[in-house]
Formats: sequence, C-alpha cells, structure tokens
Amino acid sequence: MKKGLAIASGITAAIGSGVLYLKKKDICPKCEIKKALAKTQIHYLKDEMYNNGAGLTPPMGWSSWNLFRHRIDENVFLTMAKAMKDSGLADAGYIYVNIDDCWQSSMRDENGRMQGDLTTFPHGIKWLTQEVNKLGLKLGIYSSNGTLTCEDLPASLYNERIDAETFAEWGVEYFKYDYCHHVLIPTDAPYIDSITIGGNSLETELEFPAKEAILKGDAKVINEEDGKSYVKGLCSGLGTIEFNNIEVPEDGEYVLTLVMRKNTCKGQFCVVTVNGKDEYDFLIAEQKAFSREGRRQIMISLKAGVNTISITNPVGSAMDSAARQYEKMGQELARATKKYAEENNCEEKKILYSICEWGRNQPWKWGGKAGNIWRTTPDIQPNWASVVGIYEVNVRLDKYARPGAFNDPDMLEVGNGKLTFDENKSHFTLWAMMAAPLILGNDVRDFIKEDGTVDKDNKILQILTNKDVIDIDQDKLGIQCKRIKTNVFQDILVKPLENNEVAVCFFNKAKSNAFMTCNMADIHNVIDVTLPKASSYKCVELWDKTEEIITDKLNTTVVPHGVKVFRISVNQQEV
Repeated sequence: MKKGLAIASGITAAIGSGVLYLKKKDICPKCEIKKALAKTQIHYLKDEMYNNGAGLTPPMGWSSWNLFRHRIDENVFLTMAKAMKDSGLADAGYIYVNIDDCWQSSMRDENGRMQGDLTTFPHGIKWLTQEVNKLGLKLGIYSSNGTLTCEDLPASLYNERIDAETFAEWGVEYFKYDYCHHVLIPTDAPYIDSITIGGNSLETELEFPAKEAILKGDAKVINEEDGKSYVKGLCSGLGTIEFNNIEVPEDGEYVLTLVMRKNTCKGQFCVVTVNGKDEYDFLIAEQKAFSREGRRQIMISLKAGVNTISITNPVGSAMDSAARQYEKMGQELARATKKYAEENNCEEKKILYSICEWGRNQPWKWGGKAGNIWRTTPDIQPNWASVVGIYEVNVRLDKYARPGAFNDPDMLEVGNGKLTFDENKSHFTLWAMMAAPLILGNDVRDFIKEDGTVDKDNKILQILTNKDVIDIDQDKLGIQCKRIKTNVFQDILVKPLENNEVAVCFFNKAKSNAFMTCNMADIHNVIDVTLPKASSYKCVELWDKTEEIITDKLNTTVVPHGVKVFRISVNQQEV
C-alpha cells in the first residue's frame, strides 16, 4: 500500500512540476491539454455531403497501375479501351479508363498547367479523352495531394484550381488523388496584430486592430516588452478573432493584409472567413525573423456595407489536415466543371472524385463530405492474404457508405497473380457485396483472340461480366453489406437491395469445405432490410444459377476460399 501511495505521490509531483514549468513560460496548461485532445478530433467539415452528381453507384472501369506501373503511353490506353469495348466489358458497366501515375511531363507548360509526357503522350490528354469517348467510354486522370506524385512528378498541392480547370478542359470524368509527398497543414496559428482592407474604391487602407475585435474561446491579448500587442490562442480551432465592423462602399474584390508577429520555428496556418461563408487560407511557411513583424496579403470578396471577418486555425490534427486538403480539391473540381460548361455552353462533365490517402486518417469519417469514394487501406496485392486482409478492414465500415459516397478497398486483382478460380470469384463477390468500386487491374487484352473475336470461354472474363453479381454491386440503394456472423473461418454477409430483396453471401476462409447456415430471422433483423416476412422465399445462387424455395433457413456448402451468394425474394407463388 505504501509503495502504491509513493508512486501516486510521484506522479502528482511530476504533473505539478510540469504545470509550473508551463506557467513560467507563459503557457496555459489547460490550453495545452485542450490542444492535445484536439489532435485526435476532426473539427471543421461542414454537415452536408459532397454532392457533385457523380458516382451515385460504385464506379466501374480499368486502371493502369497494377499492370503497367510507370510503363505507359497513349497507345496503352487506346488498346485497353478498345479491348474493353470489344470484349463486352463496357456493356457490362466498365466505363472508366483510368490513367494512373507517370502520365505527366516533369515540366508544366508556360501557363503553369500540367501537360502529358511530351514523348509518351505526344497528342496530349485532351486528344486521348476524345478518342476514348468515341468508344463510349470515359477517361480518368491521376495526381497527388502533395508536392510531387508517388513517382516524383508534378502534383496538385497548392495548384488545386489551375489543375482542376485543366482536367475539366480536357474532359476527364474520373480523378484519383493520391497521398504521396503530402505536407501537413500546421496546427499553430500566427499571433495577430491587425488586419487592413485596401484596394478597389478605397483611397486609404482601413485598419482594424485585433485587440479591439471580438475574441472567442482561447483567443486573448498579449502585451510584449516592446509595447506591441497581439492576439494569440487561435490554434486547433480553440480560439477565434471576429471583426464585425468591416464597412466598404461597394461590392468587389479587396486586399486583406494580415499583420502578425513572426514565428521563427515552424509554419503557421489560419483561415479567414468572410460573412460566414467564403473561406481564404493563409499558409505561412517557416520564417526568418530579421524583422519582428510580417505582412501577408490575399484578395477577398466583400459586399457593400458592413461585413464580418473571422480568423482561426481549424486544423488540430493530421486528420483535419488531410480532410481539409482533400475537400479543397473536391470543391475545385466541382467548380471547374461547372465553369467550363457555362463558358463553353456545353453539358457539364461531372468528375468522379476518388480520395486515395490509404486509410491513414480514417477517411471513412470525412470522405463523404470531401469526395465520392475514399480508399480505406494500403495498396492491394495479387495474393489471397492481401485480398482477405483488405476485406477484413473494409467490411467493418458499412455504416459510412451511401449512394454517391463509397468505401474503396482498392482495385480488383481478379486475373492477376496466383489467385485460384474460386479465390477470384470470392474477391469479385466480396467487393460487390461491399458496394465497392469495381476497377479492373488485369490485362483486358487477354480476352480478345488473335483473330479479333472474344474469348467467351475465358474464366476471368466470365467472372468479371457476371451480370447478377454486378447488379448486387450497382444496386441503387447504395448500401454496403452487413457482416452478421463471423468467426476465424466463416462469414455471413447481408446486403439490402431495392425492390424489397436481399443478397446473402457465405464466405469460407478455411482450406476445407464448410457447411454454413443462415436463419431468415437473422436476415430480417438487419438494418435497412425491407424483405417482407413470408412463409417461403425464392433463393437464386448467382454463380451456379441454381434456384430453391426455402422457409426459415438457408443452408449451403462452400468450397475452400470460396463463396456462395444468393439473391432472396418473397416466393411469388405464395403472393
């Protein structure tokens, strides 16, 4: 007992010493605790979902990365697109032909725009888009939310607007945004002296001292030895400066100057919000303080009369940083396609936005507010362990999926590596049950014989074009399956479908046959299942096409690493 008391006393003393140290350094202990807690949260994203009208069902298509890596040119995509058309894949729903990394030149053009590699894509990406469109297909493009892509080529961080406008002009309709060379937004905010408003019709700058503004949360005035006063405490969304007296004579663009104390150690960030809606980012890199004070300027839109301007740093965590930057690109994509359509008097080509930050910052919690689909895992590999491992992560995230917003467990490895026939079937079926994107990564040219005809006996093609399984994935309800039973070796998955139907999948992870059973009562207890209760049900197995009538339970035997998937409806003879 005495030993325990001694340990407790030591911990208390250590905490007390830490608090005294912080106070001596003019650091608020409570503020530091609040900042630490803030780093585990997401703070700023709006309530509304990202809704650009694209991807109401999971996207289907083909991507170059798994097969070709960096060894790509425009001919690769022309031949792949043609093979998708000729093989029937396009008719089955695979409409996106996606270019992954290594398409771009290391040089932006004279206008600062990305351009295709000057030798491997000599005709340019816009031309390639048009050629793919002629086949009834859509072209996708790739960049990274970083200073460079994964293959160290130009990326889109800090170039979001110009790149989004470029992609819109090219007519691409799918955009994968990777995470390589990502730069975290600083959680620290500058110490603010004042803001000034100038330009437009103003003859002189209007100055607004921060210490005279409305200070909220942890924001407070500090007085320094040189007589200067600053407002601090804006970090991690914990404090805000609000100026509610910004009066200008007319609508228009004005120069906002942020006057601040320099920080010589690290970068800083803050967001200026005008009239509660328009946001402007101030990203301040590490500074050298030859002078104590610094000025940063941006152009902002103000309305005639009184305006409100608030300043804070809403970023308190790596999750905040990733979410905010991915959200920004999504907003620019939606803006760019609308702008291009209006300026050219043509139909808007919506760009499906694929967030690819590998599940690092729990994108399922915020991805639906930033884009259409979001990667939940690291890259898939063409082996059974990788398929099952990724499935185990993604299957748990069912509550986050909805029409136009889907979990993405990465592209399909069906037809790649040493996956067996049953493993390929299982892989495809599990992705369909999880309402996942069906993006192929195999060589679709293999489906075309030397004489130009389709190899209809190709087992992989048969898997990929199973309409009944595809219909499960593409169901308009957009609901990911629920795992209702699981153990080390077997899972039972239930996916609500439109028309009061349901899909049930038996998954055998073991190396031997498994007898599995599912009670209808358990199916009816699943959230969102609208299958009416009845005395009998029609069950159709979607691979072997067998049909049976059941009453209270469904029994089946599943081969090793295999699946059985049934579409269940009320027995119409009973109705």
